[in-house]
This record gives sequence, C-alpha cells and structure tokens, in this order.
Amino acid sequence: MPIKFINVAVDALRLKAGLKMSIRSKLKIENKGIFATSVFYAVIGIIFLVLLPLTSFPPHIAVIALFSLIAAYGMFRKRSWAIWLVVILFFVANTFSAYMLYYSLLKDYLLGLGVVVYLILTWVFTAYVATKRKNLET
Repeated sequence: MPIKFINVAVDALRLKAGLKMSIRSKLKIENKGIFATSVFYAVIGIIFLVLLPLTSFPPHIAVIALFSLIAAYGMFRKRSWAIWLVVILFFVANTFSAYMLYYSLLKDYLLGLGVVVYLILTWVFTAYVATKRKNLET
C-alpha cells in the first residue's frame, strides 16, 4: 500500500490566495456513478414532491418521494442500507410505471414518455448500484 503525503500548506495557500476549490473536492466525490445515482434519486424525490399537490395528495406518490430522497442521502453518504432501499424502489417504480402506462399511455403521450424514461433510468441506476454494491458496503 503506497504512502500518500498530504501537503496542507499548499492547500492552505490556494485557499488563502483566493483560488476556488472544485465542486468535486468540496463534495468529496470519489465515484461519479454513485454521485449520479444519488442525484437521480434526489431529482426523482423532488419531482414527486412537486407532483404531490398537483395530483390531490395520493399516498403512493408521497412514499415514492420519501423513499427516493432517503435513497439519495444513503447513496451520497455511501450507507450500506441504501442498496436495499434502491432495490425496494426498483420494484415500486416497476409497479407504478406499469400501472401508469396501462391506464394513461393512449390518453397522454407526454406522460407516457416521462414514465418510460423514469422506468429505464430506474433500471439503469439499479443495475449500477447492484454491480457497485461492494463499494457501498465498506
């Protein structure tokens, strides 16, 4: 295992000189895929929270929003329980999307397209988390 030296003086001089730190170093982003997954679930949670009052407050939308925001936090903080929440959201998203596509595909094409994009991205990010689960368990 190689020894890594940290030069605190150089970093302090950069900050004192007014050089900006990158967003990646501020957020401590080590893995772009895990960060993208947490951003995806955070955006989905926010979208579902916005849709909540527009759809007369159905509880299943609130549950999906809440679980998505908790999963985003867990993925960002690299918690091992986030894997299970992503798996739960995978099944919830499949059920929700199948229901929405069955009842609204021929009536509203834009809604159907959004649901299909949500479903595909859920599959992609769930597969990514499943392949990278060792990174989250440590």
